[in-house]
Amino acid sequence: MTEERKHALRLAAIILAARKLAALENDRPSPAKLSAVETAIERAKFILDRIDAKWPENTHAGGT
Repeated sequence: MTEERKHALRLAAIILAARKLAALENDRPSPAKLSAVETAIERAKFILDRIDAKWPENTHAGGT
């Protein structure tokens, strides 16, 4: 996985998890928080995989 893809995955996961984490309003670690983060990561990866399937790397702007 490229660094660029890792950054995109992190950003997407943060956006997907933010609402759920804000609703929990607790600073202590909990199973609900861990679950929200894991789910967000899985969803972000799914989205990026679908984007890659639709637009393979060699067709991206600036690609070779």
